[in-house]
Amino acid sequence: MKNFFIEFLEIFRIAFNAIRINKLRSTLTTLGIIIGIVAVTTMSTAIVGLREAFLTSISSLGSDVLYVSKVPWFAMGDWSLYRNRKNLTLEQYERLKDMINTYEAIAPTASSFGLNVKRKERSVISTVVYGTTEDFQRTSQIELEEGRFMSEMDVRAGRKVCMVGQDIVKELFPIESPVNKEIKINNIPFKIIGVMTKQGSGFLGSFSLDGMIIMPLKSLELFSDDIHRRLRIDVKVGDVDKLEDAKQEIISAMRIIRKVPYNKPDDFAVNQQEAFKQMYDQTVGIIAYAGIVITALSLFVGAIGIMNIMFVSVTERTKEIGIRKAIGAKTWSILLQFLTESALICLLGGVIGIIISFPLSLIINQFLPTTMPLPIVGLSLLISAFVGIISGFLPALKASRLNPVDALRYE
Repeated sequence: MKNFFIEFLEIFRIAFNAIRINKLRSTLTTLGIIIGIVAVTTMSTAIVGLREAFLTSISSLGSDVLYVSKVPWFAMGDWSLYRNRKNLTLEQYERLKDMINTYEAIAPTASSFGLNVKRKERSVISTVVYGTTEDFQRTSQIELEEGRFMSEMDVRAGRKVCMVGQDIVKELFPIESPVNKEIKINNIPFKIIGVMTKQGSGFLGSFSLDGMIIMPLKSLELFSDDIHRRLRIDVKVGDVDKLEDAKQEIISAMRIIRKVPYNKPDDFAVNQQEAFKQMYDQTVGIIAYAGIVITALSLFVGAIGIMNIMFVSVTERTKEIGIRKAIGAKTWSILLQFLTESALICLLGGVIGIIISFPLSLIINQFLPTTMPLPIVGLSLLISAFVGIISGFLPALKASRLNPVDALRYE
């Protein structure tokens, strides 16, 4: 074992010296590998970064919450089939609440967008205003930094109270607490009773959750003639393992409530966080497959280049191989020498590719979230070494099978 280790170190030294002597040739040979590694590393960092950002952005939906609505989140087919469906109603919410058992909290929720929020001379446009009930705090996992959430009495009486996000506070109350202060939403006075903790961005940064306002459902009717048009019912199951059972229970109850004939499809949808994940994975999967094809082509071109150079290297060093064999070098030793040299050239390309990819990912991060975890770096280097071994195998095999007498005669 000790002798093998010593011999391997000698093989490594010979291979390293061969690359060092032919610096320019070795560097040019690795161009295909460099391009391939830059492609696979950059694509992987973008996909990993996007997925982390995506999961963060949909975390507010809750993995144990079901959303009953008029149409599915990702409607496929003829849109008129969904458009002509009847809206959900508060009466349907009340009946559903009485009919199902597998839930921890249930809240009807309607929304309005782009309302003007003012306080004295300052103003800001809200990203979204939710009208709902006291159970929304549990179904949405909203946390308060200050004040309180609306109560059942606030909801029943339709009081003009609201909870606001950090963007609203920052713009309208830069140096004081907003709790118990009055703001005007589309010129209608509302009292702030609570301030939400910082929420961050919504779906992949498309809007700020900190511009959100929450108020009693009846109060939202002041800004919308028909709140039922955007009404949905949020059902917090509380246990992910019971999610499918709860979904089937809701579907059965809603078919009865909305009087759907047994031979007709549902005229409503039960959405969940998983739908976003599936759509994201399908979209990113197509991009990933395209990236794999581009990477494979780059690596294939690089592998052919390395194989060609290794054949040239074997031809140039035929006499050296003959001398080594004549003084007792074994076949496997010659084979390992050229495989090591080929793998080192590819690893050099892999290292250069990662060095290029890192600043490139920082540039991309200005537009899209990217993350370069260590497993991606390790995988890139492993791919480089593997390509080197595969592309160098035939030249190494040719070198190991040379007849020492014929090799010594070669000029």
